[in-house]
Parts: sequence; C-alpha cells; structure tokens
Amino acid sequence: MGVIATQEKEVFDIRELNLWYDTNHALKDIDFPIHEKEVTAIIGPSGCGKSTFIKTLNVMNRTVPGVRIQGEINYRGKNILRPKTDLVELRKQVGMVFQQATPFPKSIYENVAYGPKIHGVHKKSKLNEIVENSLKGVALWEEVKDRLHAPALGLSGGQQQRLCIARALATEPDTILMDEPTSALDPISTMKIEELILELKQKYTIVIVTHNMQQAARVSDKTAFFLMGELIELDETKMLFSNPSDQRTEDYITGRFG
Repeated sequence: MGVIATQEKEVFDIRELNLWYDTNHALKDIDFPIHEKEVTAIIGPSGCGKSTFIKTLNVMNRTVPGVRIQGEINYRGKNILRPKTDLVELRKQVGMVFQQATPFPKSIYENVAYGPKIHGVHKKSKLNEIVENSLKGVALWEEVKDRLHAPALGLSGGQQQRLCIARALATEPDTILMDEPTSALDPISTMKIEELILELKQKYTIVIVTHNMQQAARVSDKTAFFLMGELIELDETKMLFSNPSDQRTEDYITGRFG
C-alpha cells in the first residue's frame, strides 16, 4: 500500500476494520486515514467492498441482518463503533448522498428544511436562511427559487441529486459521503456535480465511491483501490494513477481486469 507522508489533520482514522455479512468477509483489515478538506476517491471492481466501506463511516450498515464489525473507526478521535455512539448526531456530522437521487415526496423547501427541523430548528426565518444557503451551495437556488414549494420529484435527475447534496449540507456537516453520486446522471449533470465537489472541498471533507476512474482522477486528492475486500493501495491520486506501487492496481487502472 502506498504510504502518504502528511501533516494534514485526520478526520477519520480507521484501524484493522473487518466486516462480515454472515460468513462473507466483506472488509479485511482496513487501515485508512482520511484527511480534512480533501476529496478521497474509492475505486475498484464491483463487489470489492467500496460501498460497504463508505457506509461504515456513519455506521449505516450496522442494522443490516447478519452484519458483524470489528476494529476501530475513529472520527475526530472517537471510535464510532462503540455502542454508546449517538448515531443521529453522527449522521448530522457525516452526511450521505446515494447513487440514486432520493428526494423525499415533499416540496423542494421541505426536503432541505427536514434535517434542521429534526435537530430542533423551527424558526421560519432561520429555516429560510438555511434553505437558501444550502441551495446556493449546490448552485440550485437560481433554478428553483421561484418554485420552492413545488414537489421535489418534479426536478430533473441532476437537479434531484444536487437537492440531495443540499439536504446533506443543511445540517452543517463536517464530512460528506457520496456513493457513486453521478452513475445515474447524464454527462452535463455529471460535470455539474464534479464542479460542485471541487467547490465543496474548500469547506468539507468528501469521500466518494466511483466506478469511473476518470472521475476519480478529476476530482480527488487521494485515491484508494479496493479489491476483494482489501485496501490494496492508497496514495495521492496523481501518484496512484501514474506510478502505482502494486501490480494489481496497475492491472486495474490499465483495464486488464475489472
């Protein structure tokens, strides 16, 4: 695995992480630092553990039947795998955007206001401010400001995905997890999301799973290559793509398998 010499501040420090689905050993001895205000991309063939890994970062898969997790996932110095972890607070800090845009069957406004309301914000003027700022943060405000109370499901696919990112931003998170956020989008919408990721990393730590290696090269600072549940290599993105340290990484990025 590539070694990164860095003084950057760690947001996540994952140590000896193992995860099983019943008898299927899906993640194997993962050691993985994730640094502040960087984009970390996770690549690898289907079934290699990418999505399973990203879902452990806010413990989304703990409730899946048959799941067993060992090791440590230290977020801001605290092991979030401990039973006493406040998962509602964790998911406020570590937001998730899924492969398929998942707007609630509510208005555009209510989609963005939903998270802040859960966390106790009820003052109309404050909610209005949060909704406007969140939508501006994903470059959607100008497109929807005159129809905030129209159904979110009436937006285009690309707009819906940006709305889901705005919904994640509305709780003022620290980190945003994105699980193949552009795989269902057309090229223009994909480009908008990629531009957005590059802007958001000025304020947020971002982890993105992608099956698109060109996308990883375009948006990420560091890239991790997973294979059969193992973290094969983690390095600066330019280094991993130009001079990988593991033959399996080179075979994958040159198209010999996967």
